[in-house]
Amino acid sequence: MADIKLDQLKVKYQSVLNMMNGLKVQLKNLHVQGDKLVIRGEAKTKQDANKVWDQIKLVDKNYAQDLMAEITFLSDAPAPKPQTAPTLRIHKVVAGDTLSKIAKKYYGKAGDYMKIFEANKDKLKDPDKIFPGQELVIP
Repeated sequence: MADIKLDQLKVKYQSVLNMMNGLKVQLKNLHVQGDKLVIRGEAKTKQDANKVWDQIKLVDKNYAQDLMAEITFLSDAPAPKPQTAPTLRIHKVVAGDTLSKIAKKYYGKAGDYMKIFEANKDKLKDPDKIFPGQELVIP
């Protein structure tokens, strides 16, 4: 009988379990006690734990009738934002280009030409010597 109740409640709260899995909330315990589904889990952040609670309330605002949940968390800090790789642009040198002109074009300040030189040290030996056709990385 308990197995049937467990299956019924797991179906009802499947979206909660899916969310926990997606947020990598560690499921510590999942069973039926009396007529209630018991879920215990540990989230990485309070923000993730709150998302799980929000999902529980979406499933059933009267969840306390058939669910006991304990979602703890390791940190109050919000989850770190995924870091994106810096955008690298390529500039093909044309006649009349200087690193200062290129820096002005991309950064708005000619004085930032050393950023371009530093990013291209594998191709450039002197910031005053660039040649048409060279492809420079613009960090």
